[in-house]
Amino acid sequence: MITVGIDIGTSAVKLLAMDKDGNILRTVSREYPLYMYSDGRSSQEPSDWWNKTVDGLKELTQGLEPASAVSFSGQMHGLVALDEDDNVLRRAILWNDQRTGAQCDYLNNTIGKEKLLDNAANIALTGFTAPKILWMRDNEPELFAKISKVMLPKDYIAYKLTNVFATDYSDASGTLLLDIAKKDWSDSLLEIMGLTRKQVPTLYHSYESIGTVTPQAAKETGLPETCKVVIGGGDQAVGAIGTGTVKSGTCSVSLGTSGVLFVAADEFAVDKGPSAIHSFCHATGQYHLMGVTLAAAGSAKWWYEEVLSTQDYEKEQETMAANLGKNTVYYLPYLSGERTPHNSPLARGAFVGMSMTTTRSDMTQAVMEGVAFSLRDILTRVKELGHTVTTARIIGGGAKSPVWCQMIANVLGLKVEKINASEGPAFGAAILAMVGAGAYPTVEEACGNLIQATDVFTPNPVTINQYNMHHSIYADLYVSLKKTYSEIDVVKTALGL
Repeated sequence: MITVGIDIGTSAVKLLAMDKDGNILRTVSREYPLYMYSDGRSSQEPSDWWNKTVDGLKELTQGLEPASAVSFSGQMHGLVALDEDDNVLRRAILWNDQRTGAQCDYLNNTIGKEKLLDNAANIALTGFTAPKILWMRDNEPELFAKISKVMLPKDYIAYKLTNVFATDYSDASGTLLLDIAKKDWSDSLLEIMGLTRKQVPTLYHSYESIGTVTPQAAKETGLPETCKVVIGGGDQAVGAIGTGTVKSGTCSVSLGTSGVLFVAADEFAVDKGPSAIHSFCHATGQYHLMGVTLAAAGSAKWWYEEVLSTQDYEKEQETMAANLGKNTVYYLPYLSGERTPHNSPLARGAFVGMSMTTTRSDMTQAVMEGVAFSLRDILTRVKELGHTVTTARIIGGGAKSPVWCQMIANVLGLKVEKINASEGPAFGAAILAMVGAGAYPTVEEACGNLIQATDVFTPNPVTINQYNMHHSIYADLYVSLKKTYSEIDVVKTALGL
């Protein structure tokens, strides 16, 4: 049996073919344009996703036995709008688009955060889909009036393959239109957006098949008409499947440009505080909580390459292992503002505690520790919501650093595991395709068979106590600088920056 995982990312589509034993037979990647502008707009052409997926599938499947099933991981929150003839009405507005500030203010302050939390378990953020719909209604009323279907990026590819208008619960969780507790669209929020149920897709679990490939799509892609199309999920949930983060109490830490702490949960919980912990449906059929720090490996890249002018990350870290827990230089990783727990676009990076004896290595270590402390802020809030976390599995570019993995184990107070799979969301999508094709009865059983821990980093009790003291200082720094961030913003505005 061959299954295919397709990850519709922001910069490229990544495709993976896998056999039943979890062996990756081939991977293919195809880049496509991203249109970003200085005023914060960010968009893509859905046709580029489709054309590059078609091109990639032809190379991926060449010489292999016919695929039994295909599934998806997709960049979340993007708005794809089709008319009654299935024409794309405008470029998709993406997750990182910032044009919807006024719409978020309206939803959070006029509609009210309490109503949003009661109906969708989350407050409005510029990344979510619902504010984009309101922006289109406010700014492009003629196009808005033509909307027949609203869908998410991966669901557009699924629609092109099957002609089935569908989405899954995990991806729909990021629209701010789904009543996550009830796992159904919120009629109240749809009405606020000016939409009806006919304009939103049918909901499925991530591991469910929505149909098979149409004759036309089979001709274009080379997939057989018998190939099942399993709907898949949002990139974070499917990426968690790819790490085996499926049982309640397990978490994954992603050290990419941004950092994500993702916790699987059997029970639904909603964060009614200001900390921006997302409560979403998981691709397993259960739930998850997730927090984001916006500059994780991004902070390291900035420090190493822009400031130190080096790409030899390993050399910069070679004396660091003996100094864990002993550094008294602190770094706030807020280069792009911060999401969790402060939800502050004005926050900015800072170094504190330097002296005449501070070394280059101390500051490098502070950058890595600042990211670890930010992840701990997320974990602390998850625990405050009543969840117990036992183990963390770590992925992403930053996970290549053993000293960073050990540091995070000590800061979080958790055993941290690296795993035998490094393909991330595309791998998770291929696992979902296997479940949808009947190779495994549940996502949990599939992950248990296909994913194993390779390296384990155990926290040191002495270093844990040292980092507890350091984190207490770190946590106070944002509070101390909050007013300063606002003043800096005022000055930037006055200078036209």
